[in-house]
Amino acid sequence: MPPRATPPRIARSEDPEPLPGWRSGATAPVAGVSSAIVSAATRRVARRWREQTAAQGGNPTADGEIVAGLLAALALAVDHGRPGYVTSLLPRPNSSLGLRLVDMLQSELLQAWHESHTAIAPAAMLQTLRVLDEVRQAITKSSARGLEAPFAAPHGLDVLVEVLHDLRSPLTSILFLAEILQRGQSGEVNDVQRRQLGLIYSAALGLSSLVADAVELARGGDELAESHLTPFSVAELMESVHSIVRPMAEEKGLAILLVPPQADHRLGHPVALSRVLLNLTTNALKFTERGSVEIGCREQGATAVTFSVADSGPGIHPEARATLFQPFRRARGPGGYCFSSTGLGLALTRRLVEALGGTLDFETGPERGTRFFFELDLPRHGV
Repeated sequence: MPPRATPPRIARSEDPEPLPGWRSGATAPVAGVSSAIVSAATRRVARRWREQTAAQGGNPTADGEIVAGLLAALALAVDHGRPGYVTSLLPRPNSSLGLRLVDMLQSELLQAWHESHTAIAPAAMLQTLRVLDEVRQAITKSSARGLEAPFAAPHGLDVLVEVLHDLRSPLTSILFLAEILQRGQSGEVNDVQRRQLGLIYSAALGLSSLVADAVELARGGDELAESHLTPFSVAELMESVHSIVRPMAEEKGLAILLVPPQADHRLGHPVALSRVLLNLTTNALKFTERGSVEIGCREQGATAVTFSVADSGPGIHPEARATLFQPFRRARGPGGYCFSSTGLGLALTRRLVEALGGTLDFETGPERGTRFFFELDLPRHGV
């Protein structure tokens, strides 16, 4: 294999054309290529590329060396049946340019085979086409690795979090505008439009929750926003969750029931608790088609409080229970993992509940829906 530092080139002529490395003779052999047809097709691609670039107002000499080297590597790959020549000799080819040259070379080869006076074995043609297809894949993969590089770097997780943060702002705007329109605050809407806006809100809320969950999991998923216990109203916290999910519930025709505690004011970590209840409630609404979802808070003693989110849905399938809190689930069929619309949120929710000092558990059944619950120690405040 030619050394990486000196990629092969189409041999120069004594009187070179404007594009470096290309001879005027259409049938002159390309260095290292034994097939006359491949050499001729490669040189015709070189000429076509130069003519098309000039016709489009470009400068053919600007990328002349790059194109010459890439074309020579393509010719060697086809002639030797070694698609890896392209990426081994030119580790980071321009993907769009490379794919364009591959298509042009295939077109020229097909034309050459058609015009050839010598019969070409079908097996040889199929082999060449197969190699060209593998070259396409090699170029595409090389380009993809370039996109993956920032995420694979030592600070790749920070890059991912920044990307996710960039999604939050437009999603928040979609949620706000959809709710404003759905409530008729910008003008009257009919029932069909109200339902469509409810669908938009639900979809945006799902995406927003997924983004938030991914950001939290990237940071470990167990960091509490408040470093110390903070006074808060349990009833107000439950109402805030209710107001966020209300459009989603209305779109599906589901009732949201709130069961606040008798002793409302407590000391705790309201931001994390709100996140937990929101995740559990949106999850319940997603998988409930009829009936209601209840957000409950029941006192078990002076400071012990049990929170729960129960739905009237179909219950959780027995096969799904073992992996319910895993952020990645096995995809259907023989292939890898995929994001789970429930697993990611539930994985974060369990970690947050543990950070709050509780344990997330559930009970489910085909006739009684699903109930997630956890107990926290929340001292009363102002008593």
